[in-house]
Amino acid sequence: MKIGFCMFLWTTSVSKKHEKLLMDIKATGYDGVEIPIFEGKPDDYARLGAMLDRIGLQRTAVSAMGDPAMNLIGADAATRKAGIDYMKWAIDCTSALGAKTLSGPLHSTLGQFSGTGPSAAEFKRSISSQRAIGDHAGKQGVTIGLEALNRFECYLVNTMDALVAHLKDIDNPHIKAMYDTFHANIEETDPIGAFKRNKRHIAHVHISENDRGVPGRGNVPWKETFAAIRKSGYDDWLTIEAFGRGLKDLAAATKVWRDFAESPEAVYRDGFKHIRKGWKQAA
Repeated sequence: MKIGFCMFLWTTSVSKKHEKLLMDIKATGYDGVEIPIFEGKPDDYARLGAMLDRIGLQRTAVSAMGDPAMNLIGADAATRKAGIDYMKWAIDCTSALGAKTLSGPLHSTLGQFSGTGPSAAEFKRSISSQRAIGDHAGKQGVTIGLEALNRFECYLVNTMDALVAHLKDIDNPHIKAMYDTFHANIEETDPIGAFKRNKRHIAHVHISENDRGVPGRGNVPWKETFAAIRKSGYDDWLTIEAFGRGLKDLAAATKVWRDFAESPEAVYRDGFKHIRKGWKQAA
């Protein structure tokens, strides 16, 4: 098991100016960080990867699509192609970064709704888009971790069962699932059961408290969560995803209107201790 921290707490564009912070994350005990991919070129991420290597941090990648002009399930073929091209670019950046996993709600436009539930036509278009994305990911040695989001952020897949049913239809070895404790806490009647039922499809895990703050201070059933993950044999990333008000656009997108912790340091330092303790107790 590896412990990571998502850089969303501070930025959507990690650079040299974050080196001191990254060094403190490393000193805290983290194995790696999760790098947002929203802008730049593969060469930029190659340079960032070299800096992370010097610090001694491994990495994963995260992205999302909020622009309706590149909706992977849209009716317009040009719109879907734009989404696929974006994903190919993000995969190339992920590979250049030296990461093996790119996760997020990479199945549909974040925050866009049709007014009804997902249609058979949208699922069919999604299958075609994801197969094209998966083929490119395979060539770059990258696995995509699709995320089931709560009903207030997307409508295509809200639960792990729905996500995995769709993955089976996509049937591409490079398109997997991500389990996020925040979204599971909202949508799943049994968050632990949702993980257990779908464990073989899960390639990445986000550790996120019910309020998006410090893991361990809220009402997510952590004892049962860590026990289920450890018993399943999952031995990859447990990455903390937390949000704050530092970035206005990101705070607005994630509906963060208040501070959830006394400081960013409390989030990553106490969060690390929480995972270590929970994982040890799960043994």
